[in-house]
Amino acid sequence: MIQKIWFAFVSNTIKLGLFFYSKKITVRGRKNVPKKGAILFAVNHPNGLVDPLYVTTTNGRRNHFLVRAASFKKPFIKKILESLNLMPIYRIRDGIQQLANNQEIFEKCFKILHKEDTLMIFPEGSHNKKRTVRLLSKGFTRIVSGALEKHPELEIQVVPVGITYQHASSFPSKVVVRYGHPIATRTIFEANTSPKAINILKAAVTTQLKELSVHIPDDENYDAVLQQLNDAQVDFTQVDQVNKMIESGIFPKPKKEKKNFLKPLLYLIQLNSILPFLIWKTVLKKIDEIEFVDTFRFSLNLVLIPIFYSVQAWILGVAFGTLVGFFYLTISALLILLYAKCAPTNTKAHIELDS
Repeated sequence: MIQKIWFAFVSNTIKLGLFFYSKKITVRGRKNVPKKGAILFAVNHPNGLVDPLYVTTTNGRRNHFLVRAASFKKPFIKKILESLNLMPIYRIRDGIQQLANNQEIFEKCFKILHKEDTLMIFPEGSHNKKRTVRLLSKGFTRIVSGALEKHPELEIQVVPVGITYQHASSFPSKVVVRYGHPIATRTIFEANTSPKAINILKAAVTTQLKELSVHIPDDENYDAVLQQLNDAQVDFTQVDQVNKMIESGIFPKPKKEKKNFLKPLLYLIQLNSILPFLIWKTVLKKIDEIEFVDTFRFSLNLVLIPIFYSVQAWILGVAFGTLVGFFYLTISALLILLYAKCAPTNTKAHIELDS
């Protein structure tokens, strides 16, 4: 009971935080998510640990997550992640000897699905900001086939989910989360040999992911296609329109980036949030993967900004009265909301990390 209350509190806090952090969150196909029964969400992975946050706060189900084992190295962080239904998945890069630990994790996944709960996995195996659907690993198919083998009466629906950002790592950014059509897996595995069923399931998920998210084939033309889309300042969250451009090879004419006339407001917010801002600038220097920029920026803001503003509001309240402190806190929050919702979102990143 306590764990459920804790999960609900954190989930709602994150949902509120994402509302302040994002210019616009668009959700498509939510009706495709079954309200009951075992579900495995197969999600593309362009933007670090914020990807599962956008999915879990928009689908209406209580999710369990598989994330890379490196996130569980510190004991304190491990306890927090486990309390939020996150489980580690080990890859070859974590060490061959670590792969044996996956069997225990798979057993937990089988139990979760047998209880008709939901499981979220990123079958591409790693994050990458490239606007392409990469080759899917067999990990999620092993979980499905293993659960069906243990529980032949079970029906597991695999729901592909595509996430597309206007530009991952830039603030604020628009994002669209698109839920695909459920894939009934029991029929596939009953009608085919296991290797063939695995290939059929992988192909079905891949096909949907390429439709649900912006997909530029990762070939010799990738950079040229992306450059034309960026130059045209297309709205990447209009996934169907952008994918038609890519397929046809016909792109809009180049446009200039929109000027950010709210930049003075951003400077005012940074000044008002000076301590969290300085901490963020220090942390940014230590991030070596651009896909983790949003993860750390959102996490720090979610924790530090409310604390810092509350302390400053308390000081003002003591010095000038409770009403002054209340108005300070309200206006500070509204300024952030105003900037996040009204600042332009251009297609090119404004953060570059050293390689």
